[in-house]
Amino acid sequence: RLAESGGGLAQAGASLRLSCVASGFSFSDTAMGWFRQAPGKEYEFVASIGTRDYHTYYGTSVKGRFTISRDNDKNTVYLQMTNLKPEDTALYICGADYRHNIATTVADFQTWGQGTQVTVSS
Repeated sequence: RLAESGGGLAQAGASLRLSCVASGFSFSDTAMGWFRQAPGKEYEFVASIGTRDYHTYYGTSVKGRFTISRDNDKNTVYLQMTNLKPEDTALYICGADYRHNIATTVADFQTWGQGTQVTVSS
């Protein structure tokens, strides 16, 4: 199970930190990722973090502004978002991939949370 939190309303240029708490599986052995979905659009890859060496990957639109990290002691993956833009407005969804060391596509993930809404005003 995955439970996201930390979303909300922010002004352009502000920062938010999202959290995703995992339970029911071996978190430290699981690649984790964040996707987002704006109304009427498909899932967009945001960031992912691997199980070994904590390799990270970022979507083009967020690279340099967002940072993904994980705390295996707390079974939690974070998404630090800075310099937010109105186009970042979306439902942010956490995913878990048990099969790969790291993953970047929707098809690679097996478990999803319900998401947390982020709305950025200009």
